[in-house]
Amino acid sequence: MSVPFSPTVPQTQSPSSSTVRVESDASLPQLLGALAAVGKVFLGKPEVVRLAWVCLLAEGHLLLEDVPGTGKTLLARALARCLGGDFHRIQFTPDLLPSDLLGTSVLMQNTGAFEFQAGPIFAHVILADEINRASPRTQSALLEAMSEMKVSLDGKTHLLGPPFFVLATQNPHEFEGTYPLPESQLDRFMMRLTIGYPDRAAERAILEGHRQGDPIDGLQAHLNPHSVVALQKQARQIRFDAALADYLLAIVEATRHHADLRVGASTRAALGFYRAAQANALLAGRGYVIPDDIKSLAQPVLSHRLLVRHGQGRDHGQMAHEVVRQIVEKTAVPV
Repeated sequence: MSVPFSPTVPQTQSPSSSTVRVESDASLPQLLGALAAVGKVFLGKPEVVRLAWVCLLAEGHLLLEDVPGTGKTLLARALARCLGGDFHRIQFTPDLLPSDLLGTSVLMQNTGAFEFQAGPIFAHVILADEINRASPRTQSALLEAMSEMKVSLDGKTHLLGPPFFVLATQNPHEFEGTYPLPESQLDRFMMRLTIGYPDRAAERAILEGHRQGDPIDGLQAHLNPHSVVALQKQARQIRFDAALADYLLAIVEATRHHADLRVGASTRAALGFYRAAQANALLAGRGYVIPDDIKSLAQPVLSHRLLVRHGQGRDHGQMAHEVVRQIVEKTAVPV
């Protein structure tokens, strides 16, 4: 049975309601400008660009799973340029050590004291390229930092960000010399996206856009790290009706009882799903979540966290994707 629900904000709310706050915040036009700017460089995939910004605003991390040359690095660079923060690209290899990633203490000859030298993980946007090529120890060091938002070395704690956004990549077709991420570590990523190839018109525009050089060089910073943090806090204040929270939890719970799944979505997945829906509403200029926010995010947020009973490799991901689609279709929507 459908649950009564109204997506509109009650007339009795005060002027300080979330709707007024979102519409009047000066950072929102800047955010939309940044979204449009990235879309002009990363052509043909507006939904991927939008979901990447949703993940950033929801304080999550993004896993891009696709073949080389589809623009994963370009997307990360464009996001960092429009965000106005520091960007580091880290090429993951089997010999990469945790200290190469996090940093280490170095003995200074002039003082005789140890001084911490920060590693490349200290930036606002990190591109962890081919994350599955690094050893499990190095993978764990990155994923622990993603979860804790800090690095602890030699008894001292060093904070990361804010904001701190990791965009990791891996090739789903090549497994030789790789260390696949276990399910517990995949769960640390709020979303997993596949870019795919652009259509003919978009690919022609890409060719023409590179005649005069790299289009990303013309991007300007529309935001700064402080305004991004303010937008992230603002996203957490987006109104989430109780009926919609139950709708979201009904989808999550259905994954735990589906006949084709061995393992369903975790509570961490539900929390990421909740925050992503709030961020999606903010990006749409609304101060409240609607059912479509939840529907559109179910697959990118939940699919990579599920274990299907049959299927391996890429087939596993496609089957999980299909199961989530079926669950969303069958779950009653609040009206």
